[in-house]
Amino acid sequence: MSARSDEPRPATEPEQRPGPLLCLVTGAGGYIGGRLVPELLDAGHRVRCLARSPERLRDHAWAGRVEVVRADVTDAESTGEALRGVDVAYYLVHSLNSGRAFEERDRAAARTFAEQARLAGVRRIVYLGGLAPAGVPAGRLSPHLRSRAEVGRIFLAGEVPATVLRAAVVIGSGSASFEMLRYLTERLPVMVTPSWVGSRVQPIAVRDVLRYLVGSATMPPDVNRAFDIGGPDVLTYEEMMRRYAAVAGLPHRLILRVPMLTPRLSSHWIGLVTPVPRGLARPLAESLRHEVVCDEHDVARYVPDPPGTPVPFDRALALALQRVREAKVATRWSNASLPGAPSDPLPTDPDWAGGSLYTDHRTRATDASPQALWQIIEGVGGDNGWYSFPLAWAVRGWLDRLVGGAGIRRGRRDASRLRVGDSLDFWRVEEIEPGRLLRLRAEMRLPGLAWLEMYADPRPGTDGPGGASYRQRALFHPRGLLGHLYWWSVSPFHAVVFGGMARNITRAAERVSPAPAPAPSSTSPASSSHDG
Repeated sequence: MSARSDEPRPATEPEQRPGPLLCLVTGAGGYIGGRLVPELLDAGHRVRCLARSPERLRDHAWAGRVEVVRADVTDAESTGEALRGVDVAYYLVHSLNSGRAFEERDRAAARTFAEQARLAGVRRIVYLGGLAPAGVPAGRLSPHLRSRAEVGRIFLAGEVPATVLRAAVVIGSGSASFEMLRYLTERLPVMVTPSWVGSRVQPIAVRDVLRYLVGSATMPPDVNRAFDIGGPDVLTYEEMMRRYAAVAGLPHRLILRVPMLTPRLSSHWIGLVTPVPRGLARPLAESLRHEVVCDEHDVARYVPDPPGTPVPFDRALALALQRVREAKVATRWSNASLPGAPSDPLPTDPDWAGGSLYTDHRTRATDASPQALWQIIEGVGGDNGWYSFPLAWAVRGWLDRLVGGAGIRRGRRDASRLRVGDSLDFWRVEEIEPGRLLRLRAEMRLPGLAWLEMYADPRPGTDGPGGASYRQRALFHPRGLLGHLYWWSVSPFHAVVFGGMARNITRAAERVSPAPAPAPSSTSPASSSHDG
């Protein structure tokens, strides 16, 4: 992405609008987008979020301060409506799928967005892409890095002035790059590593990425170019692992390089050791095959660096670790759905005409209060587990990883609180009614769609903390004959897995006191402007 023209645009400049800027954020449910929204609000801008599933944004601390519109960047009509009246449009979406089709989809979506932005009179497009290695032909780049570079070129060639920020490894609590670095270093005191751990990389703290994104909104109208963004340190990945160990207080790590470990093999290795699934690990590994170091730091001409910035690598690690240890991770890499993961909502019509819907119902009365029962329900998964037959859950997670799924090790964003859209091991929170209902949608690889519902109801005939009724419902919508065979093959184990789960959840609830009322959402760490 070498286009760096600062000449005025030949097209007529969009009309300057008075007052705060209206910023459209795509990908607001993702790792960067979910953190950018509160930063833009704190900077005095108005924010509109474009989302295919607006309901996934409703539980964010900033949800009541923004406008949310339902749209898809691949659809010209809905995108055009979303861009109406917008001053600055942030494009923070990128496909994680494999194969040639995903590059064409990314290309078509970027062209659609650029054209609709022109028609809507948008004053600037801001895009966060990847830092490409200098002097490496496009044909030798990984498909994902090549696609990101092409999307940047499409925006720079359009009639709307664009800012294309290019970053390598982003270090922040919950980022895929940080999680990969963290788990590899913590879990492997002796590492057999691929040759790419010797490649030089220029990592950047997530708070600097956000600062440059926010500052890009007010760049002069004649600026239309790409900017390399990075931190002050240039390190090999091996040095990054050693420095992580030092910052985290771990013993010295022994690292042995093995040249025959290709990015494909490395992605399996990363998927085995870390929560990052193979489908995401591969583009991360491929991006590290070449040296990715900034050629310039011209962005500081338009977004000046305050004292202490860009944040040094060790400081970025310390900030991220502090967030993890304090359970204040605002967003995670798993906020975005995995490639191939189902997104269909649960059919609520009792006479649903979509085909077979298998169910497994469990109900148990408990002496625990509804509040205590809800505390256990909202705390399922992650380190707390699933309250039944841990080996069965672990085996199912391993099988899912083998076929490219999320597996069961994605864990939780927060140890005790959930919100719609959160990933939870190989589930995603589809619906939550605090104190009453938690509905999870399976993102494991299945021949169909699956959900798990858990309810905490007052026991009939009682008021207050006198007792509760726990209801649990597993649902499966099979796809083809294989889906039916799958359900009947696993149904003999339901009594052990789901029956044990209902029994152990109610027992756990009886051992705890009623949970205190959750704090108002406005105090959520997601609203903090000092992220790590």
